[in-house]
Amino acid sequence: MSANYTPAQLMVTAAAREIANGEVVFVGMRLPLLGFQLAKSTHAPAAVGVFELGIVRETAAPDPILTMGDLPNLFQASWLADTADLMGLLQQGMVDVSFIGGAQVDRFGNLNTSYVGDLGGAFTRLPGSGGACDLACLAKRHIIIMKHEKRRFVPRVDYITSPGYGDGSGWRNRMGLPRGGPTAVITTLGILRFDPAGKEMVLTSLHPGVTVDDVLANTGWPLKIAADLAQTPVPTAQELAFLKQFDPQGFWTGG
Repeated sequence: MSANYTPAQLMVTAAAREIANGEVVFVGMRLPLLGFQLAKSTHAPAAVGVFELGIVRETAAPDPILTMGDLPNLFQASWLADTADLMGLLQQGMVDVSFIGGAQVDRFGNLNTSYVGDLGGAFTRLPGSGGACDLACLAKRHIIIMKHEKRRFVPRVDYITSPGYGDGSGWRNRMGLPRGGPTAVITTLGILRFDPAGKEMVLTSLHPGVTVDDVLANTGWPLKIAADLAQTPVPTAQELAFLKQFDPQGFWTGG
């Protein structure tokens, strides 16, 4: 029997479940945009959404939105400011959780969106940081969402655009980063978290139908596996109904 949800819907649901009620969330584009809408509509009605364009929302957008700048996201927003104002919220430590992604991630959660390859030879230029470095440095925690492929999950990123835990435990403090760090990596294959002692990535949950071998084959280092490895809970009927309401054409989720 085939699943009644798409892989993207499963990832959005997993992202939404990382948001606690009452938290201030720096939302981001694509799947995190839907994840915030879903959390607001289910278990986290008091969560507050902060959007890079300068928007702060205390309610879910009333109609489907494809980008954070769509009119339904502006309608009855609590605050329409600009990017500099929202970066000020980050600097003051007022953002509880942010969502970011990248072209590469390594075993300590460092992200690369700058370039792949050797700057002294052949390399591919990527979009760069935008506000991702600020989010990784200044939010109280951040969640990484990305496709799980061996070329993306590398032992060491070619360039640290958005810092995770550097080379392990204690690195963030040595670099003058008083708070934050990645707490979860939500991928197309499973959910990974970070060992509290060494700050190295650990596989904690497999998506339905995925095996440990599948994950290891798509990871560029000997990945640690949690002793209590779980299966990612599938989206409920209520969650799927909300996702179809938020993304009726399946633009982001394929639903």
